[in-house]
Amino acid sequence: MIRTEQEQTKACIVTIRTQGEEIRRAQARLEELVSLVKTMGALSVSSLIIPLREINSATLIGSGKVAELQALVEESQADCIVFDRDLPPRVQRNLEQQLDIAVIDRQEVILQIFSDRAATKEAVLQVALARQEYSLPRLTRKWTHLSRQRGGTKGTRGEGETQLEIDRRIVLNRISSLKEELRKVEAQRSIQRKSRLNGTVPTAAIVGYTNAGKSSLLNLLARSEVLVEDKLFATLDPTTRKIPLPQGGEILLSDTVGFVSDLPHHLVDAFKSTLEEARYDDFIIHVVDASHPDMLQCYQTTMEVLAQLGCEGKPMIIFINKMDALHDEFSIARIRSEHPEAIAGSVKQGTGIEALLASMTEMASVAHPEFLYLFPHGRSDLVALIRNQGTILDIEYLDEGVKVRARVPQHLIARLLPFSGLGA
Repeated sequence: MIRTEQEQTKACIVTIRTQGEEIRRAQARLEELVSLVKTMGALSVSSLIIPLREINSATLIGSGKVAELQALVEESQADCIVFDRDLPPRVQRNLEQQLDIAVIDRQEVILQIFSDRAATKEAVLQVALARQEYSLPRLTRKWTHLSRQRGGTKGTRGEGETQLEIDRRIVLNRISSLKEELRKVEAQRSIQRKSRLNGTVPTAAIVGYTNAGKSSLLNLLARSEVLVEDKLFATLDPTTRKIPLPQGGEILLSDTVGFVSDLPHHLVDAFKSTLEEARYDDFIIHVVDASHPDMLQCYQTTMEVLAQLGCEGKPMIIFINKMDALHDEFSIARIRSEHPEAIAGSVKQGTGIEALLASMTEMASVAHPEFLYLFPHGRSDLVALIRNQGTILDIEYLDEGVKVRARVPQHLIARLLPFSGLGA
């Protein structure tokens, strides 16, 4: 958290409204940035939406808006200014010099949140790498990173070109070291993934915009206690739980970090090994937040990130959550025009869950088809083979033999075919 011993860092929030953009969309982005800043641990004390007709190369917003921003900062006694878009290092430095206050962008806020919430070794390494790559072109800033400002205390100016070169070499060496450590961790993850893919338990990943209700859904389905907070990026490290299916059997269901619009590319790259778990799962459950004022944009953002991860064509269930707090019926209709099979419900009220489980069962059956076998009593070796390499869903001892309903890996299907005359 970013606090002094007495109080939180106070932030002035700035949203840029480009020409032709609806005020509703700009307001939604402002509200999301306020949520991000809150999650970071800072306090939003003022905000400003700046209409931008043309980009000023030096300050982005021009001298008139800089003066307006200066007055707002002084009035609200803010410790820093947070912009809703990525700021070029030159613009960031110029604004800090003219306003004499720390100026950070959306990337830096997200990096801080990720840094606070990283728990596993891989996530810690990924955040550290993203931070170093972000800081490299910004080494000449007047202000240090917000996490080291101690609640807005002003930093010191650089010590000259020689020190800058030393700092740059340190950062580059650190980046190289972190990449090497990540390669080792990713190699280990690859081994674990291979082991999981060789199993016969179907796998699925829950994805969606941050704060859409993914962890709450996992808790409901698994009757578990995964961290749930009304904050963006409450989940950072993936969590996997076994989910029993209504007609027998189970699946492995993983929660993932929530997506967000304009997620920095180097963060997507840094967390690719964690996020790409979705690419290797049998299917995806995409949770959409019906209460979000810009629901369609959140849906499209998630689909875009999935495309970046190579998940095009992956079987997907759309679960429209929070229907008890529906914001816009038109957005629901738009999504259903693309996905008529989308399931609407509410994790909070427990609605739509039966339909979701039925759809999950169907997806699992397609990925891992079930077979019904009748083995002679003398072929207990085949029952043991399925038990070791497949998943027995039901077994019944009859006079004529052993009746087994099971999921089996592809390499066993041909071998067991003579005993599957009953079909499935």
